[in-house]
Amino acid sequence: MAKHGKQKIVGLSYVSRVEDIVRIYDEHARSGLSNREILRRYIWPKYRICEKTFYNIINASADPRVIRRISDANRQLELF
Repeated sequence: MAKHGKQKIVGLSYVSRVEDIVRIYDEHARSGLSNREILRRYIWPKYRICEKTFYNIINASADPRVIRRISDANRQLELF
């Protein structure tokens, strides 16, 4: 059963990590490397995450809550 009324709050550190991992993934995906190879060569040395977490983060990049937090953070940085 789903819990009603409680939403998980997406933290800024998680949002920045998602943004960076997706940026690294997009940068190297065009070269034709497999997802596993991108994780092993470029993401794992920096973040030390497993393959399941990697796929969860890639999927989280499409979550509206994460997208909203990314846009809020970018908008806030434009103030300075």
